[in-house]
Amino acid sequence: MASKRLKPDRVPVRRQGPGERTTNFDEVALGYASGEARAEADRCLMCRKPTCVQGCPVGIDIPGFVSAVKEGKTREGIDLVKQANLLPGVCGRVCPQETQCEEQCILGKKGDPLAIGKLERFVADWEAEQGEGLVPQLAEPTGRSAAVIGSGPAGLTAAAELARFGHRVTVYEALHVAGGVLTYGIPEFRLPQRVVDREVGMLERMGVEIVLDFVAGRTVTLAGLMEMYDSVFVGIGAGLPGFMGIPGENLNGVYSANEFLTRSNLMLARSFPEYDTPVRRGRRVAVVGGGNVAMDSARTALRMGAERVNIVYRRSRVEMPARVEEVEHGAEEGVVFHMLSNPVEVLGEQGSCRAVVCQRMELGEPDESGRRRPVPLAGDFFTLDVDVLVMAIGTGANPLLTSTVDDLELNRRGYIQVDPESFATSLPGLYAGGDIVTGSATVIEAMGAGKSAAVAMDAYMRDY
Repeated sequence: MASKRLKPDRVPVRRQGPGERTTNFDEVALGYASGEARAEADRCLMCRKPTCVQGCPVGIDIPGFVSAVKEGKTREGIDLVKQANLLPGVCGRVCPQETQCEEQCILGKKGDPLAIGKLERFVADWEAEQGEGLVPQLAEPTGRSAAVIGSGPAGLTAAAELARFGHRVTVYEALHVAGGVLTYGIPEFRLPQRVVDREVGMLERMGVEIVLDFVAGRTVTLAGLMEMYDSVFVGIGAGLPGFMGIPGENLNGVYSANEFLTRSNLMLARSFPEYDTPVRRGRRVAVVGGGNVAMDSARTALRMGAERVNIVYRRSRVEMPARVEEVEHGAEEGVVFHMLSNPVEVLGEQGSCRAVVCQRMELGEPDESGRRRPVPLAGDFFTLDVDVLVMAIGTGANPLLTSTVDDLELNRRGYIQVDPESFATSLPGLYAGGDIVTGSATVIEAMGAGKSAAVAMDAYMRDY
């Protein structure tokens, strides 16, 4: 019966054209209108055993909210989503649904999987259009207090769940704006700051206190915070920039992706001199890496006026960890891809970057990640003329906070060791989740960790 109503093609999402969008930082994808959302929701087979839910790290009732959208009950749909996820506007835009919930969708066996992420964005944006969203029901106050260090996706989710449980929650953020990587790391054309602000605002309406310009580990040590609160969650991400250690990396014009995107996104260097934080606007730019951060950096450079932007990646396009959609958008916008290539030296002139020498690679046997290991091809080099080079090769654990408490177990790379179920650390009452535990991962995985940790923290404080 289901096969008779199978609709293999999803309803396309309206978006800015490539020529137009490279001239602005407005969102590329414009989202579904009501009729489009209902038509897409109607593709759902309403499986008796919805495997899509198994692919969602926060356990959204996907069939329930999709059914509500199909029936035009959008309020019911957003309420169902927010029972499991208080950041739907964020997740609907930046989560890699294609490798999670949508990968499990039965429709994907014979056509396009259901556009679950686009439907989640639809209900979130619909609620925003109605005005302030409904505050979730909160439990009676417990008299217990929890600190959350970091206001990225792991921290915000942990804070929301702890507030729902009735605890007094304070979030500490080192920067002057809340949101963590959602604010400083993801460009406006993928995730507008207004979306982050409205979802942070929901937490504040739930009673969560957010303290900005607070460098945990310096303003107050981690040990000090543990004395002040009944339980503490660490969600500081992995913010230590990674470099390759090749000659010339210290030349002017060579940036870590952290600095390049933070200056552009958070400090609005993209609008210099209207805003007074400068960043070099390269005419010829190269970005090293193949993840979402690399694509964000490349597409940001285009919007800042670069004539040519290159991606240099040591594996092939098939192995790129960036979302397929972002790679396709970058290609449409004119990003040039140099696959199976790896920088070996940055050349300079008068102290500034002028070119990068790359070595061609081939793929060998799989490494620990399961991807085929890149192997250099002896004597096979080429040079790209560039005046800006962005290193987007991953990040590490910053020891600023973790070094301020004794007996906290870390792994060999400096990430916090936790119990895989409760996210409890080696210290009683201290929990951690997100990139500071796993290394660089996705927004929704960090949210899943924050949610699980909050459940364990609630149990800990009630037995305290």
